[in-house]
Amino acid sequence: MADSAGIQQGSPAIGAAGLVPAAPGAGGTEGSGAAGGSARIAVKKAQLRSSPRPKKLEKLGVYSSCKAEGACKCNGWKSQNPPPTPPRTDQQSNAVNLQEPCRSCSHTLGDHVTHLENVSEEEMNRLLGIVLDVEYLYTCVHKEEDADTKQVYFSLFKLLRKSILQMGKPMLEAQESPPFEKPSIEQGVNNFVQYKFSHLPSKERQTIMELAKMFLNQINYWQLETPSQRRQRVPNDDAAGYKANYTRWLCYCNVPQFCDSLPRYETTQIFGRTLLRSVFTVMRKQLLEQARQEKDKLPPEKRTLILTHFPKFLSMLEEEVYSHSSPIWSQDFLAGASGGQIPIHTESLFTLTLNSRTLFSQLDPSTRGSVSPARKTSSALEPNPVGEKRKPSEPLAHEENKRPRVVGDIPMDLINEVMATITDPAAIPETSLLSAHSARDEAARLEERRGVIEFHVIGNSLNQKPNKRILMWLVGLQNVFSHQLPRMPKEYITRLVFDPKHKTLSLIKDGRVIGGICFRMFPSQGFTEIVFCAVTSNEQVKGYGTHLMNHLKEYHIKHEILNFLTYADEYAIGYFKKQGFSKDIKVPKAKYVGYIKDYEGATLMGCELNPSIPYTEFSVIIKKQKEIIKKLIERKQAQIRKVYPGLSCFKEGVRQIPIESIPGIRTLIVLRTLQYTTCLYSTVSHIYTLSHQNAWPFMEPVKKTEAPGYYQVIRFPMDLKTMSERLKSRYYTTRKLFMADMQRIFTNCREYNPPESEYYKCANLLEKFFYTKIKEAGLIEK
Repeated sequence: MADSAGIQQGSPAIGAAGLVPAAPGAGGTEGSGAAGGSARIAVKKAQLRSSPRPKKLEKLGVYSSCKAEGACKCNGWKSQNPPPTPPRTDQQSNAVNLQEPCRSCSHTLGDHVTHLENVSEEEMNRLLGIVLDVEYLYTCVHKEEDADTKQVYFSLFKLLRKSILQMGKPMLEAQESPPFEKPSIEQGVNNFVQYKFSHLPSKERQTIMELAKMFLNQINYWQLETPSQRRQRVPNDDAAGYKANYTRWLCYCNVPQFCDSLPRYETTQIFGRTLLRSVFTVMRKQLLEQARQEKDKLPPEKRTLILTHFPKFLSMLEEEVYSHSSPIWSQDFLAGASGGQIPIHTESLFTLTLNSRTLFSQLDPSTRGSVSPARKTSSALEPNPVGEKRKPSEPLAHEENKRPRVVGDIPMDLINEVMATITDPAAIPETSLLSAHSARDEAARLEERRGVIEFHVIGNSLNQKPNKRILMWLVGLQNVFSHQLPRMPKEYITRLVFDPKHKTLSLIKDGRVIGGICFRMFPSQGFTEIVFCAVTSNEQVKGYGTHLMNHLKEYHIKHEILNFLTYADEYAIGYFKKQGFSKDIKVPKAKYVGYIKDYEGATLMGCELNPSIPYTEFSVIIKKQKEIIKKLIERKQAQIRKVYPGLSCFKEGVRQIPIESIPGIRTLIVLRTLQYTTCLYSTVSHIYTLSHQNAWPFMEPVKKTEAPGYYQVIRFPMDLKTMSERLKSRYYTTRKLFMADMQRIFTNCREYNPPESEYYKCANLLEKFFYTKIKEAGLIEK
């Protein structure tokens, strides 16, 4: 896959010259790597297996213990007259004399191979393959300079040597056997593809699968850096954990590429997120750099795929790899999903820089029982990209799927039919962006999807090497804020923008900054202070300000900070009101006094975020929900207004028929039942939520400890909580059922308690109140 796409393999295991193992981490191409090395070893093995049997016995005798009488301890036959240089394997040598004595024990070669006399050719060829692997590993041990790698080579050398002596199969002895982590890298990437792209048309989804296969192929042939090299590059990393994975990778993935007598596993199938995190950043950088350097060599049909889509794919995957709350690494990621896919209701991601997790998906029957899709983010040019995965909400659709269908539920076939008309672009009239019905951020959102604008959270750092691009953006932000906020001192703006404690959500268009929101987070206090917010004057009235704030909300939900505070001047109050800010501050005063800066002549405003709302796509979700509801209402109205033909059965002598058989009656009954249960629910909820002064004895079931002997006297207990649960489950299909349960509450109370008790009086008063509400609701005649 990678070759067809124009990307060369990552640093392989074996160097080009003389089958000498390349230094781990060194660059290489497919021709000079593990593929080339293993191919040459395979040729050697094929030549040796086609040799005469005496030649095979000589080769195996070198690694076989002496079987002569007297308990000889010689572990390998050695020729008395070895050649000055090793003979070429492609040259046929003279037949070996089995009577030639060993240089070590003086016993003949025949004494070293007596156990092989009746061995089949297949078994002998297998042992010969191990012999060549042993010889190759012997070379590796002497050529390798890294101590950790040399130790692994030597251990494998001894393992294979022992396998020849015992004529057994090489079995690696380890505390853990593959796979070492679940889900595997391969499963995680597949989950990622389902999580982000399963909504795409088949052609585009196939392209994404091609990118995923390309990436997995790169990992399978990627050369890991040695533990010592990694310690120099990342001194604070988990050295012990990386060394353990490096050793496993050598034993199970790398060395078996050219020593096929060892069992070989794909890296992506036995390792998981831990190993992927340790290599992803470096690997991504090298792959993209290599693609840019060789862009002129790429076929035209692959150029866009490699240079445009592959970087976006890697950026999105990077966020999932390093996010602590990404659901793709959960072992039950696909639990409840039908067909092995997780549908996502959104648009093509080839042009998106943000993919929303839609509340609207709960109306899509294809998403029932699946994990809710999450948002895609912008490219990770900085440590804190916008929209990194936040903790997914509970999969409500899965619970919804368990609930039995009741009268009044919308039929699934009707939902499917309506969804088909809504999601069909031809069936939805286009709305002008200047229309009164379009959302404020619609133009900005479309520009972001086309790649016209980008959003990045950036900030200055005193600990890391300055990033030239980020510094240029910070200077651009300082200029925008200074120009748009003339009453604010430039020195003050500069100090805050470049203060490492402050971050800025920057809006980038054509590579330059056109707006941003500067803020400071106070995680311990549970709020963030918005300091500056501005968009350059010639780019205003395009919805950029609203989309900026929506991105900022998404960013803070991900970081679990759900409150904004800001001092707004008289010109900014209107903007902040539109973004959900108000003068009603939800944060306790003790939390922000002494933290937030006071501004004279400004108004303190606050905004509380709802973590279940995908703010950047919220207006789209609402619009689609309105379209669906409108369609459902239209269809229901058409059904209600339908005129049915008159009954003709009575002319034929029929005296009576079931009322339900009359056309249209069943629909009317359903509607009346739904209206009735809705009124009942609202009535009881009104009693329950108002906490009527006389309702307190009946809120919950009577406890045995508080009323001894109650359940011996009262055979059918009832309370308001039980009735509420029954209403929610649509238990009350008739008025009599509901009235009976309510009356039972009052009757039970009067039966158990004496008339002079407080409980008896509460029952009488609440009964009067209840029947008044029932009459007001029209459920019984007044």
